[in-house]
Amino acid sequence: MGAGHHHQLYRPGDTLVHRLPPQCKLVAVAAFALVVVATPREWLWAFGLYALLLGVVALTARVPPGFVLRRMVIEVPFVVFAVALPFIGLGERVPFLGITLSVEGLWAAWNILAKATLGVVASVLLAATTEPRLMLLGAQRLRLPPLLVQIAMFMLRYMDVIVDEMRRMRVARESRGFVARDIRHIPAVAKSAGALFIRSYERGERVHLAMLSRGYTGSMPVIHDLSASSRQWLTAGMLPGAALVALLGTTLVNGGLG
Repeated sequence: MGAGHHHQLYRPGDTLVHRLPPQCKLVAVAAFALVVVATPREWLWAFGLYALLLGVVALTARVPPGFVLRRMVIEVPFVVFAVALPFIGLGERVPFLGITLSVEGLWAAWNILAKATLGVVASVLLAATTEPRLMLLGAQRLRLPPLLVQIAMFMLRYMDVIVDEMRRMRVARESRGFVARDIRHIPAVAKSAGALFIRSYERGERVHLAMLSRGYTGSMPVIHDLSASSRQWLTAGMLPGAALVALLGTTLVNGGLG
């Protein structure tokens, strides 16, 4: 698999976080997300500590805040939904700037925003410190179904090829005076999409036959040593471990106050 594809999210570096094997980082992020999801929404201090932990990871990986913020646009639909909840929520309501907001809606909005934001930031940091191809190889090391991993690898490898094919088709249309402007042009665009699908399917057939002729038996050779030492697993486990300690500490404090 080519290593130079789809690195828009990846930020090259030689930090401790970059050097960790991908399977360690995948497990660490998944475990961290589980701890975040399991945290009651009322435990504000815990969420603050989680954000601090992610800040430490970003600082260690030398990922600037602007880089993370620009890639958090994916969270916008969650933000829109969360902002609407205080207005449409039921139950007790409180006045705010001349309007009334649902208390339950406010808590629900906070719950969605806090947990979604932490999850997105953790995912962005994972993508920023791990090449996509290595991430898929790490998933394979974690015993994910090999067929799914290989499909994802080929999708990653040939996405740029398909996008470039789309660009050439658009240039060919525009060079002949066609520019899609309104609904009347949908049939022409649909025909282009159909032609692109046929070309992609035929390309896939040719690539598969070429692989079979070179001895492909259902698995791709791995040339990178992705073995992880106990120390590396321990290092990766510091993020979810610290988050779990924060959760347990908050539980004890709330239990003591109760």
